[in-house]
Amino acid sequence: MQHRFFSTLIGLALVLTAMAQAQVKYVFYFIGDGMGVNQINVTETYLAALKGQIGYEPILMSSLPVVGMVNTYSATNGVTDSAAGGTALATGHKTKNGAIGVLADLETPVSSIAAWAQKAGKAVGVATNVAITHATPASFYGHRASRQMYFELGQDLCHSGYDFFAGSDFHKPYTKEGQPSLHQQATDAGYTIVKGYKEYMKRGRKADKVILLQSDEQNRKLDSDHLPYALDQTKDDLTLEQIVRAGINFLSSKSTDGFFFQIEGGMIDYACHRNDIGNAINEVLDLDKAVKVAYEFYQQHPDETIIVISADHETGGLVMGRGAYELHTDLLRYQRRSIDELKWLLNQQYQRAPKKFTYAAVQAQLRNLMGFGAGITLTDKQQERIQDRWQGIERAMQEGGKVTDRINDLCETAKHILSETAMISWASGGHSNGYVPVYAVGPGTEVFQGRIDNIEIAPAMAKIAGYTVE
Repeated sequence: MQHRFFSTLIGLALVLTAMAQAQVKYVFYFIGDGMGVNQINVTETYLAALKGQIGYEPILMSSLPVVGMVNTYSATNGVTDSAAGGTALATGHKTKNGAIGVLADLETPVSSIAAWAQKAGKAVGVATNVAITHATPASFYGHRASRQMYFELGQDLCHSGYDFFAGSDFHKPYTKEGQPSLHQQATDAGYTIVKGYKEYMKRGRKADKVILLQSDEQNRKLDSDHLPYALDQTKDDLTLEQIVRAGINFLSSKSTDGFFFQIEGGMIDYACHRNDIGNAINEVLDLDKAVKVAYEFYQQHPDETIIVISADHETGGLVMGRGAYELHTDLLRYQRRSIDELKWLLNQQYQRAPKKFTYAAVQAQLRNLMGFGAGITLTDKQQERIQDRWQGIERAMQEGGKVTDRINDLCETAKHILSETAMISWASGGHSNGYVPVYAVGPGTEVFQGRIDNIEIAPAMAKIAGYTVE
């Protein structure tokens, strides 16, 4: 009798789960490139420190009801790259490092959850704040043996037929063989290319298919590789938050059956590769802002929407602590620009007026943009390291050397000092095999609790949404 009772309960639970899954129309899949559990931890620790507290101040992502941790190794390496990591998250298959949308034999193509959604009649969007042909977004539409095949991946994008793309631009959109540019090929494939959020609102919303890109002016500065870091953005820059708003607007208009929308916060990885701690925190917060836009949509359609957030790998081997049992993450509030932007600004300052480029001028920039001497007190040894780098700049100016390289050296030293003062350690400038998180909300997403492998996420999402896994 008891056995029959529990069998009935289990059967009822399965029926209720199936009913919930049948109602899911809207799927958001966020990927924080390079976002390990410590990237979340340091961000929340920083927010608490700003309030004068020891502990953590939760961000929206980590406050979602479903929390798990994910293994990220690839088919061939203990430490994955973004291509293999992205392919695992997109297709449910592990592959060789460097490969996009193919198995480890580098030949057998595997389809992604975006393609499964398209076949299920859903509108499909793929977005990022880096180039739309970079590894993670490309894993949702591309099939190439190498992530470096940017032009070919761009052609895959054009042939995908997905409804909405967004990012900084195509990476390397031209070839030497005289083929039409990827911009032209996208236009020929029926895509309307718009530059910036305002232009999307003016003429992108009514397009058949759209590609939303950063302005040409900003792309010239950044070599079309990524949007500006959150720390460096101006009011005219395209943001990840705007991309999500545009994507929801566009995809909602394209299909009454719902949509699948993948969004990458790719700049977390960039900041962590550079061991740029204040910048990395702000990139996590920037992704969280984008998640909030999706969460607002979820609140309006809670029985029809799922949001899943994970990462392809951890970057930098980030650890809070440097031996002493203390942290000073509150000092990171004084970092007002990325280290990349600091390099660019100092080099521009030198090129515009070499004779006025003095140690006092450099100190002023470090004070204003890094807080050195204005909130952050340097030790004598740290000051000596900055002065030593300045002497290298002086010698290069006097002897006709590579001043740019010496300016960059000084900025690198400033970056390391900033981590030291906050008591942050980095293991490397590359990836690690650290756990990454998975956060989720919506019907059926409890399957993501506990420890899972990255290849489990896409098939589980597809099952919840009613897509056929291929």
